[in-house]
Amino acid sequence: MKRLISIVFFVAISTFYGFSVEVQNLPDESLRDPDWTARWIGNDRDFPGDLISMYSRLSARYYRKEFSVKKSIKSAKVYISGLGLYELYINGKKIGRQVLAPVPTDYRKTVMYNTFDVTDQIRKGKNAVGTVLGNGRYFAVRQNYRPDKILTFGFPKLLFQLEIEYADGTKHTVAGDDTWKMTADGPIRANNEWDGEEYDARREMPGWNNVGFNDRHWINAEYVQAPGGVVKAQPTPNIIIHEVVKPVSIKEIKPETYILDMGQNMVGWLQIEAQGKRGNCINLRFAETLNADGSLYTDNLRSARCNDTYTIKGEGVETWEPSFVYHGFRYVEITGYPGKPTADRFKGKVVYDEMATTGSFESSDKTLNALHKNAYWGIRGNYKGMPIDCPQRDERQPWLGDRAAGCTGESFIFDNEALYLKWLDDIRDAQTPEGRISDISPPFYLTYYSDNMTWPGTYLMVADMLYRQFGNVRGIREHYPYMKKWFFYMKDKYLKDYILTKDKYGDWCVPPESPELIHSKSLDRKTDGQLIATAYFYRFAEMMQKFADLSDHPSDKPIYADLQENVRQAFNRRFFKDDRYDNNTVTANLLPLAFGMTDAANEDAVFRSMTEKIVNTDNLHLSTGVIGTQRLMRELTRHGRADVAYRIAVQTDYPGWGYMIENGATTIWELWNGNTADPKMNSHNHVMLLGDVITWMYEDLAGIKAD
Repeated sequence: MKRLISIVFFVAISTFYGFSVEVQNLPDESLRDPDWTARWIGNDRDFPGDLISMYSRLSARYYRKEFSVKKSIKSAKVYISGLGLYELYINGKKIGRQVLAPVPTDYRKTVMYNTFDVTDQIRKGKNAVGTVLGNGRYFAVRQNYRPDKILTFGFPKLLFQLEIEYADGTKHTVAGDDTWKMTADGPIRANNEWDGEEYDARREMPGWNNVGFNDRHWINAEYVQAPGGVVKAQPTPNIIIHEVVKPVSIKEIKPETYILDMGQNMVGWLQIEAQGKRGNCINLRFAETLNADGSLYTDNLRSARCNDTYTIKGEGVETWEPSFVYHGFRYVEITGYPGKPTADRFKGKVVYDEMATTGSFESSDKTLNALHKNAYWGIRGNYKGMPIDCPQRDERQPWLGDRAAGCTGESFIFDNEALYLKWLDDIRDAQTPEGRISDISPPFYLTYYSDNMTWPGTYLMVADMLYRQFGNVRGIREHYPYMKKWFFYMKDKYLKDYILTKDKYGDWCVPPESPELIHSKSLDRKTDGQLIATAYFYRFAEMMQKFADLSDHPSDKPIYADLQENVRQAFNRRFFKDDRYDNNTVTANLLPLAFGMTDAANEDAVFRSMTEKIVNTDNLHLSTGVIGTQRLMRELTRHGRADVAYRIAVQTDYPGWGYMIENGATTIWELWNGNTADPKMNSHNHVMLLGDVITWMYEDLAGIKAD
């Protein structure tokens, strides 16, 4: 390639200031431990109809309390934590627009509560509070299944406190205690994130959350064990419904079985409208793709059932949507629907954390535009109070490595500062006393402390992103001691002769040589794990010098600097040979170039070796996995080969982002060959393979860079 490929770009960046957040946890509204008069209430057992097994079914718990107000009100605030998830009502009306609240944490370490101003909802005379508790991630849906990995925290429980200040200056507190009434015999018969929600409208209890409801058959709530974590005001907005998606088609594939196509792989749920006989059951099954015969493909969901059911009460037109689940889906199989369903009877609700969309991208290249759109849908769908890896199968976990470089690209599209600040706290909460950092945080899977540099090192990279992109130094200052602890744990245990000897994942998901393979078997495509780990140790030593300055620990800098130089020299002695590194994979050459480890006299030769491999061997396609793709596009451009980066970005044959688009993707696949490898492995909504391509679009194509 002798000439630069030209293209015209039109980029729009829109920033919205002052967007409203209904859940406010301001410092002057926060409750300290002595301020809580409420106690945790619940009932630590299962009820008739529940099932505690690998596929647990646990009905929602409904709580209510009536109280009187005899004076004029100046203000009223509610402080609530309902675990796993809650809905709050006062005098029959739902409070707030949040869904799936509060955001998840490691409940043994931290429990979040939300604050609401309910001054306008409290009236003189009799009032009623009602709450519904869903299971969320507090009650594990896979009881006694892989107990070595999957945490269960207990049965759902409620912490509630209403603070009323009267006009005359006196105060009144309504707190959760054992005078509250509860039942598990309501319409939500089962609910969990992986399997779905079962709703029986025949069991609805009209007026249950209002004054005067007859609750004599309900039982009293009990005082229960606190979750264990410190109760804190949630620092982030909650998840909300952002938009409604209308289906593009509905098709009958066999008698009384219909496939609804949303036209877009999305994350949320389906609202349905129906009219039928009492007891009719509508069944909804969710999936991302179809089989060749047009039926739903679900093998890649693994043990997740992704199934919502609605039982009709038979009182005219009924409208329903679930409360305590979400699904990753494009297609919905509908059975049991009374009559012939039409597309206008269904609406898709898109749900993710409340945050502003701050960036958009449009160019003259349709592949780049589609890539940005797919990234946009994939990123926001995987924001669920924490950044998760996928939204559809029985995983949905906050893997650190998926966001190492991706969080920067995301920050151009979304105002994700609060989300990632909260995630730093989750990562810190998961740190062990000796300094280990979990590959997943919050650690709903326990055993993923695999001691590598790349996944846990995301802790440092997220803090650095927040500083570069938002000017937020708090993440560095508050977390510096814990980052330092992890850095020296890894050094003391695994740094031998200045080579970091421990790696777990390598350059994960390198495009395999055969379209049928999930992982490459060719040694020529694999990058030495010790090369990757040592390069990242060098990079983190450099980063920790900056963090030491910013957190007022300047005396630490010489220690990191000395380590950094010794590691650089050992790295080059071990891996540099004949104008290239190790076995000449793109990643092996890319990392030392991107991190500044290569001797100045050798930089041009190493870059030439890397570029020649991309052009001549890889035919201007990707050959990097998760690690290499995090640096590839920017490094090519930095060395003057934006033309090569551009060609990689827009290739429409395998492997590449354009290949996904050409094969119908509307989000980002987990595998480069997600349509030909074993589909049981492939999520069709992952973000880890985006690497730095979104950052490249904004920084290099649009020229928008942080100072």
